[in-house]
Amino acid sequence: MDKMPRWADVALIPFINLVLALAVSALVVLYIGESPVEALQVMIRGSVGSAYGWGFTLYYATNFIFTGLGVAVAFHARMFNIGGEGQAALGGLGVAMVSLYIPWPHWSLALLGATIGAAIFGAAWAAIPAYLQAKRGSHIVITTIMFNFIASALLVYLLVNVFRVPGNMAPETARFAEGARLPNAYDVAPWLGFSRSTPLNVSFFVAVAACIGVWLMIWRTRLGYEIRAYGFSEPGAVYAGINPVRIIMISMLVSGGLSGLMAINSVMGEAERLVIDPVQGAGFVGIAVALMGRSHPVGVFLAALLFGMLYQGGAELEFEMPAVSREMLLVIQALVILFTGALDNMVRTPVARVFLSLRRERA
Repeated sequence: MDKMPRWADVALIPFINLVLALAVSALVVLYIGESPVEALQVMIRGSVGSAYGWGFTLYYATNFIFTGLGVAVAFHARMFNIGGEGQAALGGLGVAMVSLYIPWPHWSLALLGATIGAAIFGAAWAAIPAYLQAKRGSHIVITTIMFNFIASALLVYLLVNVFRVPGNMAPETARFAEGARLPNAYDVAPWLGFSRSTPLNVSFFVAVAACIGVWLMIWRTRLGYEIRAYGFSEPGAVYAGINPVRIIMISMLVSGGLSGLMAINSVMGEAERLVIDPVQGAGFVGIAVALMGRSHPVGVFLAALLFGMLYQGGAELEFEMPAVSREMLLVIQALVILFTGALDNMVRTPVARVFLSLRRERA
């Protein structure tokens, strides 16, 4: 079957998937006795209807941009990196160490140091599964998901036995010094109506820069061409002289580093300390973001914004409609993931047939 136009693959199919997911979600809301229209209005108003909503929506979106880009880079090399949770958690460890043990004179220097620390720790945690895949043939899905649990256990041990403040029962580090605290949206643009407590901070601009950097790397460099060639056909890439071990290692290092960067937003920007669970599922959401965004930085950005709206709008919906429980919100989010991921071909196949028939009619 002939391929459909690029715009249909990038925009039309994700849009149809989203509409189908929202339609099924509406049936779920209707089943519990609430109005789907009113629920949708509450979610939109709660996520983008005020500066308060935008502050949380963009904060969540920032997390999902980093983890989505991490998954997307691995996708281009035909690898399914499910280790974003662990890589982001270890990125948080890198951020904490850089922020706690270096006396930064200004937040801009601290941000640069934390970016390097988060990327190194995240990449280092991805390097082990990458080596096992490249040299031992271990499946990347199995090793990365196992390393999520190892990272969680390691972080708990370190927070309880190494970094915990003496006399404090909470498993968390001390708060970062003033020089390592990032300005939030109120500090940058108070005239937009943001409050002092908004979690949105300057790491959002780092996420946008990461989108641009990934686009340049994948589509404007020789390395990016080799990654895409390897992902398209490993035998063809090997025949062309591309080293599979090198591509696997580099792709996973970049993927892990991008996932680790999420900690800049959650650990340094919002919590201002390392806590027991700094990732809170963002690594797994990044998989859905990469799938829905077709592994393109622009698509990842838009999909991350959508999931940020779902997270913040869902919290407002739970508050204003008590009948819609937290579990129900997880069902709605899961439906979006289901239709944009597992059931993608259910939409793709008939849409491709439509374009094929249109092409035949013109011929």
